[in-house]
Amino acid sequence: QVQLVESGGGLVQAGDSLRLSCAHCCGSFSMSNIAWFRQAPGKEREFVAAIYWGSGSTDYRDSVKGRFAISRDNAKNTAYLQMNNLKPEDTAVYYCAAGGRSMVVRSWQFWGRGTQVSVSS
Repeated sequence: QVQLVESGGGLVQAGDSLRLSCAHCCGSFSMSNIAWFRQAPGKEREFVAAIYWGSGSTDYRDSVKGRFAISRDNAKNTAYLQMNNLKPEDTAVYYCAAGGRSMVVRSWQFWGRGTQVSVSS
């Protein structure tokens, strides 16, 4: 059974950077699509970014393009989300997901428990 563990969240000020990590266990990481989603209080979980195995192509939601970068290290079974120029509206619990292929939450099979990112103005 695939297990995902996120880390790297925290409380930062607007304009700061954070790098989230997603450690992947017990499956074929190198052949897995990986995505990051986020959920703010009172809001639905939303797609942030994805990276696809094989091609290494990436997708981002419009509001994070140019600020966030998703990457992966297959040797470490770990995916990353580099977040630069953070804004208060980026405040949310960030979740790593695996085994999906679109921006739709329900298409992703495996989920981590999330890491909190809080951005103060």
